[in-house]
Amino acid sequence: MSAALLEGKAIAEKIKAVIKEEIDSLKSKHGRAPKLVALQLGENASSAVYVKAQKKAAENLGIEYELKILPASITQAEAEGLVEGLNKDKNTTAIILQLPVPKGVDAKKLVKLIAPEKDAEGMHPENLGRILLGQYKIGPCTAMAVMELLEASKLDLYGKEAVIVGHSEIVGKPLALMLLNKFATTTVCHIATGERGVLADHVKRAEVLVVAVGKAGIVKGEWVKEGAVVIDVGINRIADKIVGDVEFEGASARAAFITPVPGGVGPLTTTILMRNVVELFRNEVAK
Repeated sequence: MSAALLEGKAIAEKIKAVIKEEIDSLKSKHGRAPKLVALQLGENASSAVYVKAQKKAAENLGIEYELKILPASITQAEAEGLVEGLNKDKNTTAIILQLPVPKGVDAKKLVKLIAPEKDAEGMHPENLGRILLGQYKIGPCTAMAVMELLEASKLDLYGKEAVIVGHSEIVGKPLALMLLNKFATTTVCHIATGERGVLADHVKRAEVLVVAVGKAGIVKGEWVKEGAVVIDVGINRIADKIVGDVEFEGASARAAFITPVPGGVGPLTTTILMRNVVELFRNEVAK
């Protein structure tokens, strides 16, 4: 078997076309565009890459984008005051906090402080709670990107064995709830699974395998079940190459579908962020 590639770019382009049409309609009806404000606390090279991608995507879709760069010396109280000010700003549709933040600043506390109706990344506890209830339209961008890729595979998730490797708050945990909402039989593996020596046992059962650890080759190709759908969220630089968390060659020889790295989940995440912004804008103007 040779796996078909699940590439994110084509899916992203379809979503962008819908977003662009909706923004044009909303702008025509309400006389203004949605506005996304990004907060960057201190200078960070990796954050700058994401900011550039966000700005480009927003401008191409007709979303206003404002980047506020604050000094690394900013205090927790000052950062909280900034977020509270944006919560009250009628011209701000959505807010995103760029990570990482400087030492002395509690990122989780700042994310909780962002008003749920302005939470571009869907990480406020209220928005995460809606995922638990199956009543969500916005959510963590990477987890939602994975769901878009699974939908593109045309796999019926009902009753399927789904295994997630990695239980982060931005991918693994919310994704587990999203898969449960589709009635997939969902297992979440984490560091303790590996330490116990049973990671391979779980992976070998997976009809749907999502790996989001950030460790190159943590999942061996021979572990992948024949005919599985493999979503590799990992991005790792090895010498001059970018690779995922799954051994690609071995896995692609066994899987039915697999995401390339790069080119799989990555191209979708920023698009999902923009879709979240439009959903928040729609809710705002409907009030």
